[in-house]
Amino acid sequence: MTAQPLRVLFCIGINQNFFDLPSGGIAPGDVWKAFVSMMDGIKEMPGVDFIGDMDDDSHLVGPSDGWPWTCYILADVDSQDTVKAACNLFRTTPVGDGDAKLWRFAKVEARMGRALTVRDDVTLPE
Repeated sequence: MTAQPLRVLFCIGINQNFFDLPSGGIAPGDVWKAFVSMMDGIKEMPGVDFIGDMDDDSHLVGPSDGWPWTCYILADVDSQDTVKAACNLFRTTPVGDGDAKLWRFAKVEARMGRALTVRDDVTLPE
């Protein structure tokens, strides 16, 4: 991890395809299993310091294609390349026994910034 990692909020939306299950031999449990695998993959990535997650499925009912999102992962990440690799898990994580991937049922948007601290160019009053 570099001295100043990126603070990344992975915003995750569940789409209509999930709510249409079961379909094509895929059940909701298959998506959940893939989702847990994807989250474990992010947590285990070199350069990722997992801070926490939050699920809002009790207060957001139905698909989310933007804010407010269904769930969030907060992490410090060493580079934009690592952020891209984490997002790519949605494209590559299999769901069920067929060719379906997680992106069919969920989307991700990564917001990158820094930890909220006073910048070096700001002088605080005494």
